[in-house]
Amino acid sequence: MTGIQSSGPVGESARITSLDLIRGVAVLGILLMNAVSFRYGLAPYLNLSAGGTVTGLDWAVGIFGEIFIDQKFMALFSLLFGAGILLFIERAERRERRPILLNLWRNALLLGIGVLHSLLWDGDVLVVYALSAVLLIVLRKLPAKGLIAVGAAIFLFSIPNSLLMQYIADTTGVSLAGLWEPPGQETARMLWRTGAAGAQELADAMFGLTILGYFARGLGLILMGAGLYRLGFMNGSMAARTYRLTAAIGLGFGLPLAAASVVITHLGDYSREVAFTGQIPNTLGTVPAALGLMSLIILWNQCDGMGAWLKRRLLAAGRMALTNYLSQTVLGALILTVLLGGVEVNRSGILLFCLAVWALQLWWSPAWLSRFRFGPAEWLWRVATYRRGQPLRR
Repeated sequence: MTGIQSSGPVGESARITSLDLIRGVAVLGILLMNAVSFRYGLAPYLNLSAGGTVTGLDWAVGIFGEIFIDQKFMALFSLLFGAGILLFIERAERRERRPILLNLWRNALLLGIGVLHSLLWDGDVLVVYALSAVLLIVLRKLPAKGLIAVGAAIFLFSIPNSLLMQYIADTTGVSLAGLWEPPGQETARMLWRTGAAGAQELADAMFGLTILGYFARGLGLILMGAGLYRLGFMNGSMAARTYRLTAAIGLGFGLPLAAASVVITHLGDYSREVAFTGQIPNTLGTVPAALGLMSLIILWNQCDGMGAWLKRRLLAAGRMALTNYLSQTVLGALILTVLLGGVEVNRSGILLFCLAVWALQLWWSPAWLSRFRFGPAEWLWRVATYRRGQPLRR
């Protein structure tokens, strides 16, 4: 027992506020894209003409989301998860007998949460995170630059994967009836309905490639996030000039690439011919844009008094990120799918839903944490992780 402190989750005094603030911004930001699929499924997530786009305001909301939100906030979430894995292991090594086994058990529980969550909504990302954590644990001894390099290589694998999907779509000559179906089950079903020779095999291949590309992006970002954490980038320990430069270069490079994807897919009339290659510029711009956004958030965290009221609420939302992420799906399924199932809701209406959920979560997160130590989902995860009761009330 020498050198082993009392086991259990880390206390509040040891939290890194920059990570909580980034997490809070990320969990609210991803709702803007996720809510579209809550209502309309996978197709309109990337295809602005597929559903919910009626007025000029709808188009403006959709284009804004494609450029500033799509992939960027999920990238922030994924980078943070990689940092969180290393942070958990480092602290567990000082407090636990078997930190690696504890972390594997913790992520097995996350896998279970993700499986249950996917029963409610097929856009779940927790399953990818839980599985990716295993490889990060294996590679955790790599130096920071090694983790970043391996992560970047895995992330970039999604590009040839997209090219292969485009090649399959083009060479089979399958018509999507003028509707750009994004990668996923909707594409598989559309291919199946064509009755083309080998349609079942083709559908299975496209769906498998979709999952492969999705997993490659998630795993790559998680490894890069671990490397960036090890460099000290994510905890705000670098010079302010470094963050300002990263913000300028990252956003200046990433956002124009995202805009290029919007232009390419629109000029291609959202057809099969640009269904997959049209998203490549946005994918290439994801990491630079996410790092640019992260840098701005870190700089904001270092500014005393600037937006203190909002910052305090976002910090609380970040500390309850799992609770807020899961509750967004519950609210989306209940309101957008069940209660408003027979009502036409366009993208502008979905934006109003997002604003209402933001207001709710920015209210309940600090209100809950003023009385309790953890969010409800976080507390249950901790209790299951350590397999004993954890103090909840303050």
